Amino acid sequence: MTIYLLTFLIIALLIVAMAVGVLAGRAPIAGSCGGLGKLGLECDMGCEKPCPKRLARLQAREEAESSNRS
Repeated sequence: MTIYLLTFLIIALLIVAMAVGVLAGRAPIAGSCGGLGKLGLECDMGCEKPCPKRLARLQAREEAESSNRS
């Protein structure tokens, strides 16, 4: 029974610590190595048709590259 109580207390303390971090307004955990974009993968899930947000970003990037060439 003491093991269950100790486990519960440890998990509760961790949850409280995470809640305090959220309330303090800390930035969320983020990757530091570039993720899948660094590997050259276009889509996280291997989809063939990008979502509207990604499609807009790709079009904006293409327009910027074409205006830089001219």
